Amino acid sequence: MARFRNDLFISYSHIDNQPLRPEDKGWISRFHASLEALLSMRMGQAAKIWRDDKLQGNDIFSDEIIQQFAQTAVFLSILTPRYLKSEWCTREVREFCEQAKQSGGVVIDNKARVFKIMKTPVDAQEFLPPAIKDILGYEFFSLEDGTPLELDPAYGDKFAQDFNRKVGKLAWDISQLLKQLAADAEVSGKDAATPTALKPTVYLAECSYDRKGIREILEGDLRCHGYTVLPDQQLPRDEAGYVAAVEVLLARSKFSIHLIGESYGAVPDGLSQKSVIVLQNEVAVNKSKNSVFPRIIWLSEGTSSTQLAQHLFIEALHQDAEVQFGADLITGDLEALKASIHATLKKLEQPEPVLHEAQADSANATNLGPVNTT
Repeated sequence: MARFRNDLFISYSHIDNQPLRPEDKGWISRFHASLEALLSMRMGQAAKIWRDDKLQGNDIFSDEIIQQFAQTAVFLSILTPRYLKSEWCTREVREFCEQAKQSGGVVIDNKARVFKIMKTPVDAQEFLPPAIKDILGYEFFSLEDGTPLELDPAYGDKFAQDFNRKVGKLAWDISQLLKQLAADAEVSGKDAATPTALKPTVYLAECSYDRKGIREILEGDLRCHGYTVLPDQQLPRDEAGYVAAVEVLLARSKFSIHLIGESYGAVPDGLSQKSVIVLQNEVAVNKSKNSVFPRIIWLSEGTSSTQLAQHLFIEALHQDAEVQFGADLITGDLEALKASIHATLKKLEQPEPVLHEAQADSANATNLGPVNTT
């Protein structure tokens, strides 16, 4: 990129780069190498990533680091409990955001120039600037019997595969943002080109943990095809705030997708004690009743639940027209779901045909049927 010397700055805590086995690379080092390789492929040129090797063995906020921010396009934080406790790490985030305000802004076309990776679960992010605290992150861990495990090949082949898949998705998203920044730099000071028609915005509903993998695949597919996918930031944790936020996001969307699994999902704090899956469906039903709003509910064949609330919700989706209102219920596999999604989007992207006066008269005559001339 001509405008910035560095494509990406990786911010992390030294302790999180300790390998699980002495013969292995540290997790951050391996992440850096994988991301650099994949990002270079996506960009079609060598990616320029800056990371302090921290050879001194601790986290220090140096003048050298400060100097990088003004020349950096995108900032990536690797969040862990230690990262959030480090004064220097959190200061890097704040300093980049301040510098970014002087170089085009922290947010470009509704996309933040900051990415966050959750290497392990973290809760308190109040010390981070809103630009990174509120965005959705990339989870690089999985839960086994309620225990979080980093996506590290030391745990087995499945963890290595999931690690590579997530780095691939991240590399694509970063490359698209870098492409947008480069395009903005090219037209800076020139007359903007004639805007092209925007693709429909898709609301890909939040789901239970057992459907997160499928959701990530769909989100990546949609973004690869140029669609804006919502939600693009963390939503409130109380029920009233959550519902209000979903209503706002659905108002921006032309289409919603709901993935139903075996788990009931997270329950925001509120009187109804309904899960986010149920709440999102209810808000989407109301939108469908008030406007043309296509929806797809994916409930793969054989899906059932041992949780009573989810069992009842699944039954309602099969039997209650009100719960399914405005939606196509898809019970096939992932490929059938993707085909249905793209068929719906294709219809949304096709403009209504404009009939000229002669065509309209001909159509009216056809609708009236043949004229008896005898």
